[in-house]
Amino acid sequence: MKKAAAKNEVDWRADVLGRVRVLIKQADPDVVEEVKWRKPTNTAGVPVWSHDGMICTGETYKDAVKLTFARGAALKDPARLFNAGKDGNVRRAIDIRQGDKLNEPAFQELIRAAVALNSSGKKK
Repeated sequence: MKKAAAKNEVDWRADVLGRVRVLIKQADPDVVEEVKWRKPTNTAGVPVWSHDGMICTGETYKDAVKLTFARGAALKDPARLFNAGKDGNVRRAIDIRQGDKLNEPAFQELIRAAVALNSSGKKK
């Protein structure tokens, strides 16, 4: 019984990360996805999306999928998607917990804004 519960936990996180992957690609068809930081405790590594610099990473934890925007502090977030790392000087993150509904249009606007910031040539 416990193994099935653990599998369900993995499934919802994989589903969320899969949906985020689609949304990012729709928002920026030229985005590049790489997997970085593979280690024994995380053999799958961490997906990293870039376009003229890093946009965001997608990490899975037991209770959340964390999308960390490399330059999130420089982005406007009128929909208030950032709910983690708000005290940092550079990064901002979105934690998505099981059952949460992501505001997909606002998320895609955030992706486009991050790409525009990276492409603007402003200090990285």
